Amino acid sequence: MTGIASKSANGNLLKAWRYALPLAIFFGLVWFLYKGLSLNPREIPSALLNKPVPDFSLPQLHQPDKTLSAADMKGKVWVLNVWGSWCVSCRYEHPLLNALAKQNLVPIIGLNWKDKPDDAKGWLRKFGDPYQLSVSDLDGRVAINFGVYGAPETFIIDKAGMIRYKHTGPINEEVMRDTLIPLIRDLGKA
Repeated sequence: MTGIASKSANGNLLKAWRYALPLAIFFGLVWFLYKGLSLNPREIPSALLNKPVPDFSLPQLHQPDKTLSAADMKGKVWVLNVWGSWCVSCRYEHPLLNALAKQNLVPIIGLNWKDKPDDAKGWLRKFGDPYQLSVSDLDGRVAINFGVYGAPETFIIDKAGMIRYKHTGPINEEVMRDTLIPLIRDLGKA
C-alpha cells in the first residue's frame, strides 16, 4: 500500500511542477517586461559622461575655410547640439534652442550631422539660427566619437572640457527649465 501512495504522491508532485514551472516562467517574463517598460528611453547612459570632450576639428558651416576644435572652447561652459535639416525631432526642439540663445547664458555650438551644407543653411534661415556657430560633420565620424545614437542629441560641457550632461532626443520645456538651465548656471559659477 505504501508503494501505491508513494507513486500517487510522486505523480501529484510531477503534475504540480508541470503547471508551476510554466507559471513561474510567465511571471518572470512579466517582471522583466515591467522593468523594461519602466525605464526612460531618454536616459541612455553615456560612456563619455564626466570625461573629456573627444578631440575634433571640423569646418564651420557658414565659413568652411575656418574650423572649430574642442580646444577652441576650453575655459567656457558650452552646449553642443547635434542636428540635421533632415531631422524631424530637431524641428520640435529648435524653438527652445532659439529661446536659450536669446538668454545669452552659454554658447551653443551646432554639430550639423551628415547633412548637405546648403540644406543646413536653408533650414537655419527658415527656422532661426540659435548657434554661435555650426560645424559640419559630413561623414559622421565626430558624432560617432561622441557616442551619438541619432539627432537630436545635446551635450553640456564644462570649462575644463568635460562632458557633464547628455540628452538624447528632442529637448522639451521641462528638460530645459529643470535640467539644462540650472546645470549651465551651476557650471558657469564654478
